[in-house]
Amino acid sequence: MISYFLRRLILIIPTLFGIILLNFLIIQFAPGGPVENTIARLQGIDVGATERVSGGMKDGLDNQNNFISSNSKYVGAQGLDPSIIKEIEKMYGFDQPPHIRFYRMVKNYLVFDFGESFFQDRKVIDIVMEKLPVSISLGLWTTLLIYLISIPLGIYKAVNDGKKFDIWSSVVVIIGNAIPSFLFAILLIILFAGGRYLDIFPLRGIISENWQELDVIEKILDYIWHIALPVFSLVIGGFASLTMLTKNSFLDQINQQYVLTARSKGNTENKILYGHVFRNAMLIIIAGFPTAFISILFTGALLTEIIFSLDGLGLLGFEAAINRDYPVMFATLYVFTLLGLFMNIIGDLTMTLVDPRIDFDKR
Repeated sequence: MISYFLRRLILIIPTLFGIILLNFLIIQFAPGGPVENTIARLQGIDVGATERVSGGMKDGLDNQNNFISSNSKYVGAQGLDPSIIKEIEKMYGFDQPPHIRFYRMVKNYLVFDFGESFFQDRKVIDIVMEKLPVSISLGLWTTLLIYLISIPLGIYKAVNDGKKFDIWSSVVVIIGNAIPSFLFAILLIILFAGGRYLDIFPLRGIISENWQELDVIEKILDYIWHIALPVFSLVIGGFASLTMLTKNSFLDQINQQYVLTARSKGNTENKILYGHVFRNAMLIIIAGFPTAFISILFTGALLTEIIFSLDGLGLLGFEAAINRDYPVMFATLYVFTLLGLFMNIIGDLTMTLVDPRIDFDKR
């Protein structure tokens, strides 16, 4: 077992390398990079797309504007002087060929040196570490609540398959599966965040501005108050698939021969369900935990962070993509990928704890 997990840890390195290489190659052909954006600003063309989304880049853009102002004498009808363009390329590191830039990037990423943001004038690692707790918090609470709701509900639906509870609860599951979480988020804002009706929950941020002045209990309550709607919107949009997976997994095991044998020996239904069926049926559900957690971070949390203005990695990556802030883009990709790979290994480890009969070394 130890050798299997050591092999999985070693495989993280080529997997990360392949993902970064693929995305680096795609970026090389993407139009509108940081050099082009700066040239456009020098020529008086508005490229501040982030201003329409968030004010988080203001300080970095001010620094860029200072550079532009100091070279405004080169702006004219004939375009920019070639020396100015070379200076811009050097400022962003684009004066080197792609293979040199990629080599330096990979070398620095091995020690978690992501360089500096093009537009925020800060080290990328500091920005990522500042935003990471928000995304991790949102993902963990959402995943935990989804599992706490979906597993008992799925088991109860399997035990009562075809009965009234199974039928009417399936309607709720279908609705939750059909409507994406970001639409629920908008609905919750309209209903409970001053959108049109009630004004109970805050619309922006994960904590209040006076959070540092609060005592411990008040800090916890303030945090729950801010995160309630984002987490609730993700839970509503994510519990349906896991509920049906749990139900189908338990139904499959309930119809197995060993269950009939256990019943013929006089075992109670609860003993059969939780002593025999539960362990076998939960394997596929446990195996899906890493995927569920990462999918929440990659997809649902991204839109939720934007809608509720939560200052996490999702919003950071979105703003970086809009502004072509490549160091931040690749850093968020690197962190998300690394989390996903480690979560997959943890999922395998958890499966062996649930069922010691599983031996990955013999697969």
